[in-house]
Order: sequence, then C-alpha cells, then structure tokens
Amino acid sequence: MFIWQNEPRRKARIEIIPMIDVMMFLLVFFVLISMNVIPATGLKTELPGSAQPERLNRAYHAVIIIGAQGRIQLEGKDYDLTSLGIALGALKQSHKDIDLVIDGDKGSELQSLVDVMDVVKTSGITAVSIAAKKK
Repeated sequence: MFIWQNEPRRKARIEIIPMIDVMMFLLVFFVLISMNVIPATGLKTELPGSAQPERLNRAYHAVIIIGAQGRIQLEGKDYDLTSLGIALGALKQSHKDIDLVIDGDKGSELQSLVDVMDVVKTSGITAVSIAAKKK
C-alpha cells in the first residue's frame, strides 16, 4: 500500500520592507515639496507686505500671477492681455460666484497691474483682491 505524504503547508508571509521603502519615498517627496525644493507650478513671486491682510470667502478663487518680467499667468497657464480677457470671460461664464486674486511679484511694474486690472474690469469680474503677506 502506497501512502501519499502531504507536504506541510508553508505559511503566507507579508513582506513589509517594500512597503516601508514606498512610504519612505512618499515622505521624502512630501517634505521636499513642502520645503519648496521641488518648485510648484506657476511663476515664483515674492509678495508685497500689508499691515492688514484679509481672507476672501467666495466659492471659486482664480489666481492671476504677474511676474517680475511682466509674464502673466492665470491658473498656471501663460497668457497675454488679449487671451487673458477671453479666458476670464470663460471663467466668469462657468463660475457665477468667482473672485480673482492677483498675485504680483513686488518687483513687477505697476503698469502691468493696471493693464491686468483693465482686462479684469472688461471681463465683468467685480470681486478682485491683491495678494499680500503680513508684515
């Protein structure tokens, strides 16, 4: 008579070393992004200071960035003044309760701000503020 011998079953093991490696990489990237070592999208600006900054309470915030060299960005995309007006009109149509935050570098020209404000005014957006940091 032949008897089959059952091999002992191997217990399943959960390997946690690869999981720890993945978590370490996620932690490193999070720290680098939060320290601005890896730049975020958009122009890098240095905000002017204000003694009394306020927070806006609106449903949708759109951000226009005016760079030191006169570059203009809306929501991370480059625009000139003509195409900015078209993009703002489209934003106004899609979001009824919208406010605009102008984030200008303190080295940018005042004329660039006035030009952007004219385009914003013609697009019909009335809630506009200028970003500043507390002194």
